[in-house]
Amino acid sequence: MTQHTNGVLELVHVERTFKVGRRFVRVLDDISFSIGKGDILCLVGESGCGKTTTGKIVAGLLPPTGGEIRFLGQNVWEMNKEEFRHYRRAVQIIHQDPYSSLNPTQRVSTILTAPLLRHGIARNHKEAKEKALELLRIVDLTPPEDFYNKYPHQLSGGQRQRVSVARALTVNPEFLVADEAVSMLDVSIRVSLLQMLERLRNQMGVAYLFITHDLAVAKYFAWEGRIAVMYLGRIVEIGPTPQIINNPRHPYTKALLSAIPEADPKATRSKERVHLRSLDVPSLLNVPSGCSFHPRCPLYEAGLCDATVPQLVDVGDGVQVACHVVAREQGVA
Repeated sequence: MTQHTNGVLELVHVERTFKVGRRFVRVLDDISFSIGKGDILCLVGESGCGKTTTGKIVAGLLPPTGGEIRFLGQNVWEMNKEEFRHYRRAVQIIHQDPYSSLNPTQRVSTILTAPLLRHGIARNHKEAKEKALELLRIVDLTPPEDFYNKYPHQLSGGQRQRVSVARALTVNPEFLVADEAVSMLDVSIRVSLLQMLERLRNQMGVAYLFITHDLAVAKYFAWEGRIAVMYLGRIVEIGPTPQIINNPRHPYTKALLSAIPEADPKATRSKERVHLRSLDVPSLLNVPSGCSFHPRCPLYEAGLCDATVPQLVDVGDGVQVACHVVAREQGVA
């Protein structure tokens, strides 16, 4: 079942396989979600679970091998050239590494004015410069004249990432895919960048697919949005952030939450502890049968969890969970 099926951007039963040697490896399996205008959806999971592949598919950088990605109801990969060009402008991506995502041979001026001129957003170089300076102000690089003629190596990591955001904003996008966009930054810089991204959402109506391995970051950034928890290429729980954080249903979500460090010792002692059956994460090259989490799951039931793949089911409060045991306990199995 797809949540928020009236969304502007929808993934419907998306799959993606890659050829590895002589084998085909399924990296994404039956991924469905939607994002409306101004929404935030945080995609959370451990490294290698398929988050970045999902982001690339949403950004139009990679086609799915099954299912559909729809923009305003239209299948993206059935669009004509002009429609697809519009889609690529509407959905921009901010990459994880601020040190490699910017061309080191170009000044900030070129990085920002080139797309403005190429897409006809600015009519001439004077107008392009004015718009570029305004974008630098928007991303809190002030005074903008101090940054306009600098090269990336003259900027800090946080400043580079702000330039990356400004570059994404040059084409007036409706959606931003932020792929671990703050993970390489210091904590203080991370918070200020997240605050800036939230301000862009409030002021410009930009929607986010925010990809992170850190549930604490997801909680901070997407409290008014939703979280989708991914494990080995499948979404195992999705719903409003307060519900996911305060009342997690899936044992994997509980395990992720229990691993978040707390500053308050009392909070640490009162936190529910999840004792996994194994700490080893299986590979996408050899995904376990049935529920892929079953070798680690404390709720594991032989003959059920290892035999059948659980589907996302509604468990109330806008939450969907893919777990046989939880579904049975909720009376929706």
